[in-house]
Amino acid sequence: MTAHTGGSFIDEVPAVTLHRSGNVSVVWSAFDHVAVSARLAIVGITPGRHQAEVALGAFRSALRAGLGVAEASRQAKLTAAFSGPMRENLVAMLDFIGVHRALGVSSTAQVFDRGRELVHLTSAVRYPTFVNGENYSGTPDMLRTPFLREMVDACLAVEARALPNALWLPLGPKPAAALGHLVSKGLLSHDQVLEGLPHPSRANNERIAYFLNRKARGALSAKTNARTLDEAKSSLCAQVSRLTARA
Repeated sequence: MTAHTGGSFIDEVPAVTLHRSGNVSVVWSAFDHVAVSARLAIVGITPGRHQAEVALGAFRSALRAGLGVAEASRQAKLTAAFSGPMRENLVAMLDFIGVHRALGVSSTAQVFDRGRELVHLTSAVRYPTFVNGENYSGTPDMLRTPFLREMVDACLAVEARALPNALWLPLGPKPAAALGHLVSKGLLSHDQVLEGLPHPSRANNERIAYFLNRKARGALSAKTNARTLDEAKSSLCAQVSRLTARA
């Protein structure tokens, strides 16, 4: 893997490299813990460099404190979990489409209670992946790249089997494709996958504001496709209503 920041733990420890093919590298970091009590699973593309280093640091500290590997992995996963404005945006959108009712809570903010582990944070490609030393953003296609597809078929599939009744939220089209792959294999049902929610990052604030009815259609910039968001919102609301009726 090409050095990117210099002096980082990932760059300095080649033993954590799981795979290298051409310009694609996959390294191990402490993202193995599965929150088996989770009712909501949130799926990104892959952990980024910063997340990986935070998780590795927490994992190493927990081991030095005398904790076992399983508990060290759990603490590393929790330490690296996202928070702040990104979580606030996500909770607002999930509550807007009614996920809290499907889960039987007053707000989906409650599933982020660290002590209860009601949310499972994971990635389509579990371990940090880099292309030319940069964070992997979905190219090359993970389902058409043998080693990356193998991780979907192994790691993500194992998580789906461990959480057969959870709702699965892909953060973007690439994780959605990975979950669609698991649906095609019969590991998840289509109604379990909440596809189409805008990514909760601050870079997406306009799309989020429109999705939440906080910004009028006429005030949108040309980069925001209102029709796509309207269709996704309608579909998700109907889907969650069906799930709530079954709960």
